[in-house]
Amino acid sequence: MEKINLNLSNRPKASILDKPLSRGKGEVSLSSYALLFSEMVQYSQSRVSTIPDLQNKLHDLGKDVGCRIIDLYFVRERNSKRETKLINMLLFIKTTLWKTLFGKEADKLEHATDDECTYYIIEKDPLVNKFISVPKDKGSLNCAVFVAGIVQAVLSNCGFTCQVSAHWHKGTTYMVKFEEHVISRDKQLEDK
Repeated sequence: MEKINLNLSNRPKASILDKPLSRGKGEVSLSSYALLFSEMVQYSQSRVSTIPDLQNKLHDLGKDVGCRIIDLYFVRERNSKRETKLINMLLFIKTTLWKTLFGKEADKLEHATDDECTYYIIEKDPLVNKFISVPKDKGSLNCAVFVAGIVQAVLSNCGFTCQVSAHWHKGTTYMVKFEEHVISRDKQLEDK
């Protein structure tokens, strides 16, 4: 009678690349987040000399995060597919992305009445500004440009090329200005 070797040690071990991405806990301590973001602002501030340079640095850091978060989202949510219509993508950002990042939806999404290329995402009390005290000499600083960078990267990586900026209006308003070809492509999709 022949013996069958059931030694499982000969099987190759699964590498970390073969394992599925875990969802993780999904929440980060607010104090940890505040400390990390504060350090990012201080680090950026030590490397620039003007407020616009600081805001550009924070915007660039946000774009780095946005590039990674949209890819991570679509890898984890295998049933999701990228939106092709502009309004659906903006609603995705207002709801799903905002919930992923901040645990709640953005307050409003508005379309500019005078410019068909411009949309506004309004947040009354952004989390990124909650724990930042701005000195009087830097009164125009809005750290929400970090979030504007995230939104810009997400939209651009999904095929909706745009510029996103953060402004003090009704809390913080993120002005999303799309390029003309994005609007014309969206109109063509609506006609089909």
